[in-house]
Amino acid sequence: MLRQRPGCVKAAILCAAALLLLAGCANNASSSGEVTPVTASDQTSADKRAHYRLELAAGYFARGQNETALDEVKQALAASPNSADAYNLRGLILAAMGDAGLAEDSFRRALQISPRDPDGMHNYGWFLCQQRRFDEAQAQFQQALAQPQYRAQVRTLLAEGVCFAKAGRWEDAEHTLGRAYELDPSSPVTALNLSEVLLHRNQLDRARFYIARVNAQADQSNAQTLWLAARIEHKAGNAKGVEDFGSQLRARFPQSPQALALERGRFDD
Repeated sequence: MLRQRPGCVKAAILCAAALLLLAGCANNASSSGEVTPVTASDQTSADKRAHYRLELAAGYFARGQNETALDEVKQALAASPNSADAYNLRGLILAAMGDAGLAEDSFRRALQISPRDPDGMHNYGWFLCQQRRFDEAQAQFQQALAQPQYRAQVRTLLAEGVCFAKAGRWEDAEHTLGRAYELDPSSPVTALNLSEVLLHRNQLDRARFYIARVNAQADQSNAQTLWLAARIEHKAGNAKGVEDFGSQLRARFPQSPQALALERGRFDD
């Protein structure tokens, strides 16, 4: 789930929304590390109650109703006290509510129960990144990526690249985001973040290439992508390019933080 914070002006690497993986709730890790699907015959009535409550909790969390989501997770844990998925989601909710201590306890508990769960590693890694514990975060991302048959590698590479950028490790960020882009070149979020990193590395032609692919799609272009394109042209000294993208930004998103930054000439914020 990816959400942009309303006050963010720059691209997603600086205000990276929650690069979270809601636990699958339908997978079990085998002793070999492989993931096998859970079928109806594997679930007790308590498991089914917990699964239902977790689905409700995930829905509430996605809508920003954190307290209600937390109540549903509590009921899931009452039904199934050793649910790694429930502890994982509990960690996400508590982190969103600003309770870092209890959030970390939840992530750790989830990984104690299911130590080979890459979703849990991913989410704990992103939490650690938000706490600016960058080395610990990268260790979690790498462990997630090393899990056999992990299907969300692109999202973890994206999160890892964003985390490298937050740490100011621009070369590592470029390499990691480049890998994510190779695996999924259709992702506008990856292209946006990669373009932002290339801007920081003063590789303006390449930065322009990636963000142009996003802005060429009407359903992907937004205030954030137009503002990044304008910032690239500003750094390149292309006044006409700044005006072109600035005009689009003002016309389509006049009340956005990006439009306000443009009016104030705050290209480097």
